[in-house]
Amino acid sequence: MYHSITGYDFIKQVKTMKTTIKKEWLNPKEVSSEFGLSISTLAKWRMENKYLSFSKIGKYIKYKRADIEAFLNENVIDKVA
Repeated sequence: MYHSITGYDFIKQVKTMKTTIKKEWLNPKEVSSEFGLSISTLAKWRMENKYLSFSKIGKYIKYKRADIEAFLNENVIDKVA
């Protein structure tokens, strides 16, 4: 015997799964929203070729989540004098 699920419940479960699964590649807007780095700062860093690696496919810019997290972890300041 199996449990039947309504279309609404299925969509609700899929939406819940999407919020718990983190994307590996993020566009600048997603980086800004999730990590608090402004879109203009990301653009400036790209033009200056600083800090974060990125990929560009056509007009699309993508940042790898692991690179962003590593960058933030490498720049932690434990104590301020």
